[in-house]
Amino acid sequence: MANAPPTTILDEGVASDEPVGSPEIKVKEVSEVKLEDIFAGVDSDEDDDEEFPGRPERVDRDQSNSPGSPREVGSSVKASDPALMRSFYQRLFPWRYLFQWLNHSPTPTDDFKHREFAFTLRNDAYLRYQAFASSDLLRKDVLRLMPSRFEIGPVYSANPRDRKMFQGSAAFRPLSKELCFDIDLTDYDDVRTCCGKANICNKCWQFITMAIKVVDVALRDDFGFKHILWVYSGRRGAHAWVCDKKARTMDDLKRRVIAGYLEVVRGGAQSGKKVNLRRPLHPHLTRSLDILKAHFQDDVLEAQDPWRSPEQSEKLLQLLPDKELIESLRKKWDSSPERASTSKWADIDAVAKASTSKNFDSKALLDAKQDIVLEYTYPRLDIEVSKKLNHLLKSPFVVHPGTGRVCVPIDTRSLEDFDPLGVPTVQSLIREIDAWTEDSDKQSQQDWEKTSLKPYIDCFRSFVMTLMKDERDVRVKREHDEDQPDSLEF
Repeated sequence: MANAPPTTILDEGVASDEPVGSPEIKVKEVSEVKLEDIFAGVDSDEDDDEEFPGRPERVDRDQSNSPGSPREVGSSVKASDPALMRSFYQRLFPWRYLFQWLNHSPTPTDDFKHREFAFTLRNDAYLRYQAFASSDLLRKDVLRLMPSRFEIGPVYSANPRDRKMFQGSAAFRPLSKELCFDIDLTDYDDVRTCCGKANICNKCWQFITMAIKVVDVALRDDFGFKHILWVYSGRRGAHAWVCDKKARTMDDLKRRVIAGYLEVVRGGAQSGKKVNLRRPLHPHLTRSLDILKAHFQDDVLEAQDPWRSPEQSEKLLQLLPDKELIESLRKKWDSSPERASTSKWADIDAVAKASTSKNFDSKALLDAKQDIVLEYTYPRLDIEVSKKLNHLLKSPFVVHPGTGRVCVPIDTRSLEDFDPLGVPTVQSLIREIDAWTEDSDKQSQQDWEKTSLKPYIDCFRSFVMTLMKDERDVRVKREHDEDQPDSLEF
């Protein structure tokens, strides 16, 4: 589930040289932003070269003398330490590729200049409607304010900093934003037995793996999207950014339709049956079942053993359709209270086959078992993140302040190999730079290339280059078609 923003929002006047938290800063309560959801097309281009080539680091004199050199970072330093985060943002954050990803071109366009950024400051204030003419200005403001994280919002019809000039006018409105999805393991607390709340392990991470597989193939095959970036949230979840232009320019209605298409599991942890589907199943659900069946056996029945206790078994029985079958199974399981979930799942068919009831409906049982598989494996989406154009989402590559882990891209080509507990932390990355020994025979490398962050930035860079190339090709084709003279016949 998406993290709720703090309860106060600072006026954009904070983005001055005035120190954060001073009495002069005006603080007001957050109010929901309600804007017209009107969209327009945007042009794109592409380029590639070294990130900030040959540019020396420029910091204020007082900052450069402050503690926080990577060589001073010990294992006890918290991820939220300002000096540690300054080193990360100065030396490791991929500013150039973040800019190209949001800008869709190597030179600044309104896609970036009119993009909203929001900062969560260290005093828990929430600074919205920030915008920057270039990636370097964004970088400088992050280094000045040192937010615990920053979020990305929509591209507006004008600079978000100037929004007060358009109060009461439809001239200031959101134009585009990536279609986003949020999957959080806390929404699986009623089906995972290994962990709870904010805790995760590789066993329950398989629920995220299942969700990514199902959502990714649906977005590609059913809606024709191509540029889908999956990002680890830093603790217990994953975010999807659908970056195709046709996704970015969708209005709220279309976003709600897609979110509804993908929503199958409904209800909270205390509700009963959460999956109620009409038959015949939609092809998307049939395909999803094919993907999820193996995971259900290995990652749910065996790894989670969700029905071992009598209380858990009773929950399973309530999902079955036949009263006689339910009573027979209850009697069998009461005589063997520690029977494994794999055995109990097999018992359902075995007891059903032995039934002598003339009214037994085998089709209803098959449907119920399919619903159970989906209830325990199908993606549980926070669809509010997907439904609104003006919803903000945490940027890739920021650091989770609780775990210290970097919010890195997830390469779906090796999805099964992704280990959330093995993701680099900001502390480990700075220590890796510290331990680096320069090879005089090799070309000079950027700091991130000396660390375990490199494969993740390489993955992001490849994604960004492909996105920009496709948008450039579309633009070139459109311009070529517009330049062609009308054919005349005499």
